[in-house]
Amino acid sequence: MKTLLFFISLFIITPIIAPAQLVSNDSVPTVIVHKDPRFDELAAMQAEINKKSYLSTSHFIPGFRIQAANTQNRDEANAVKAELLRRFPDQKSYLLYQSPNFRVRIGNFLTQKDALPLRKKISALYPGKGIYIVPDIIEHKPAADEEDQEEK
Repeated sequence: MKTLLFFISLFIITPIIAPAQLVSNDSVPTVIVHKDPRFDELAAMQAEINKKSYLSTSHFIPGFRIQAANTQNRDEANAVKAELLRRFPDQKSYLLYQSPNFRVRIGNFLTQKDALPLRKKISALYPGKGIYIVPDIIEHKPAADEEDQEEK
């Protein structure tokens, strides 16, 4: 009885389901999109805003800094940092703590060659101390002409 019901349902349901699975290649549905031209203006405005934002913020990239002090005395490290800020106000200085030492670093340089003139000046201020150019993650603010070169 069960097999009879199975075959009857198979012959009744199959003709109903089968046509739904047939795909006709006669007509391919197409979608036509009408875009408002104001979207292009908005996209151009947003691209300009993004470019200005990118140029106005600093980005962190691999580079070099000058390590002017490596000491366990926090007061000494702060004094070196203050002296560097006073003598080189155009350069950023950083006080890092890596247990048990305080390290004072200055500058954001893309290459070691760029850091060399400042290293010589700092070495003259602190003779006998180890003044090194060290690799570090630096803050880099791209100039507008650098941005144009990257796009090309």
